[in-house]
Amino acid sequence: MIEVSKLTKIISGYENDGFSLGKAARKKRIKYFCELIESKFSEKGRVKILDIGGTVQYWNIIDKDFLDRNNVQITLLNLPGSQAFEADGRFDFLTGNATEDIWSYLDPQDYDLIHSNSVIEHVGDWAQMKRFASNIRDFHGGYFVQTPNFWFPIEPHCMTLFFHWLPKPLRVWLVAHFSLGHWEKGANTDEAVEIVESARLLSKSMFKALFDDALVKQEKFLFLTKSFMAVRVDGEEVSS
Repeated sequence: MIEVSKLTKIISGYENDGFSLGKAARKKRIKYFCELIESKFSEKGRVKILDIGGTVQYWNIIDKDFLDRNNVQITLLNLPGSQAFEADGRFDFLTGNATEDIWSYLDPQDYDLIHSNSVIEHVGDWAQMKRFASNIRDFHGGYFVQTPNFWFPIEPHCMTLFFHWLPKPLRVWLVAHFSLGHWEKGANTDEAVEIVESARLLSKSMFKALFDDALVKQEKFLFLTKSFMAVRVDGEEVSS
């Protein structure tokens, strides 16, 4: 196990205002979703997006002029207790759990597209991932869902080479003794286990099983697949 925090922050970071490969990669892969936005705008003259697990900061990767030109409105759906924001001209905010039946309190007709970036790996075990994915597949319109690749050698949350391939007890020990990337050192074993279990990365076959009605695209970095994107257009697969 080799920690390479400087390298991996360059690869995966987007929190700062300067350049990073992570920010550049997000701008590149979001092009698939931008195509969905343009298509929907040409049809309806506006685009309403439900972003599951999203943040306002994330949307800075898309030029404001593009969002304005396509009359984009975004609803951010996050867990109760998540950071609250005041609604503004583009964003509004709802609380809910996307592993439960979100369509019992949301009207799918209020939205044109669903977006979710690097969220499904955080929702829990396989059964919870299936419920999360089912909510998205049940939506009538197009969607874009992204998740990191288990077989990419850098774990994107602790930003450490090979971490996610190590036995779980060793991962727990490391988190209990060191701060790794975005993860602070666990205060005790219990907290370290919770941190380790907070991210469950998926392989391509697992991701395709969850989103079998979408085309799964691959984001590459140095010839390796860094992440997967499931893209569907209004209930049908997109073309490659």
